[in-house]
Amino acid sequence: MSSFDGWLALAERYDSPYFDTRPGPAPDDITLLVVHNISLPAGQFGGPHVSDLFTGRIDYNADPSFADLRGLKVSSHFFIRRDGRVIQYVSANDRAWHAGVSQFCGRDKCNDFAIGVELEGSDFVPFEAAQYGALAALTVALRRHYPLTDVQGHEHIAPGRKTDPGPLFDWDYYQKLLNQKALEEPALVGAIAGLRVVKGVPQSQ
Repeated sequence: MSSFDGWLALAERYDSPYFDTRPGPAPDDITLLVVHNISLPAGQFGGPHVSDLFTGRIDYNADPSFADLRGLKVSSHFFIRRDGRVIQYVSANDRAWHAGVSQFCGRDKCNDFAIGVELEGSDFVPFEAAQYGALAALTVALRRHYPLTDVQGHEHIAPGRKTDPGPLFDWDYYQKLLNQKALEEPALVGAIAGLRVVKGVPQSQ
C-alpha cells in the first residue's frame, strides 16, 4: 500500500495547488469518506467553474455570486459530474481542503483523516444514477488502498454549518450499489460490508 501514490486511474487528473501533507500516517490514518455537493453558480451544472475554483483559476467576474469566493482556497480529492465522470484534484495520500471546521467520532479537523468527494448537484435536485454508480465504484477503488471505516455527509461532520449532500441524496441506494460493486471483488466483500454508511440523519438531531 505504501507504494500507491494516491492517484486513481478511474479519474481524470486536474491538479490543485490547495493541499498539504496529512499529519497522521498515510495511508493508515485515512478512515473517513466525506460526501459533499457543489454547483457553481448555485443550481447550474456542466460548467468549468467548480474545477476552476478547486485549481485557483476561477474568473470571479463570470457570475455576480462569485464575488463571495474571492480569496477562498478550497479543494476536494474528487468531483463527480452529473454524467458520472470523475475528476481528481489532490492525491488521496495528501490532505485536501474540503471539510473545514468539522468533527467525527471525537476527532476534530476531519481533513486530516478524510477523503472528500464532491458531487455536482445541490440540496434541491436529485442526483443522477450515473453519479451513484461512480461514487460506489470510487468507494470500492479507494478501499483497496485505504482502511476506510465510515462514510459520512458533510452535514454530519459539520451539523448546523453545512447541509450537503442534502435530503435528496439516497444513502440506501448508494449502499446497495456499493455492496453490488464489492461482489465484483471477492477480496473486498468483507471490507465493504463493514463500512459504516450514515443513513442521512445529521448528528445534531
